[in-house]
Amino acid sequence: MLEYSITAHSNKGGEAYAKANNGIVKIDASAGKIDELPNPAELLLTSLAACMLKNVERFSEILKFDYSEAQVEIKGFRNDVPPFMSEIHYVLKVKSDMDERKLQLLHKNILKFGTITNTLAKASELKGTIAFLH
Repeated sequence: MLEYSITAHSNKGGEAYAKANNGIVKIDASAGKIDELPNPAELLLTSLAACMLKNVERFSEILKFDYSEAQVEIKGFRNDVPPFMSEIHYVLKVKSDMDERKLQLLHKNILKFGTITNTLAKASELKGTIAFLH
């Protein structure tokens, strides 16, 4: 079993940061909104994006395809009472000369083997598509 750990720190006013490995991520932990920093919901969606993009890289080696770029757009829909992310929609695009069958296999593997995709799919309705980036 893998174990992950981070540390986070906040000052009065809500400007916060989290440390993971040797990286630092600034975050909005304010009672209101700090426009320059991602809030917790945006960080959740960012984690999903990172998981998907990491798995594009990982599966490019396993499935033996080359790609030059990948991008993902994600929207989360928050339920008010109780507050939770009820739906998450994504569009993942990959610039590659692989065929459609391999693209769909990539999508299937991302959904099956992604730690964050699996976690969020258990807690929210996760819907999305994969397409070629032109």
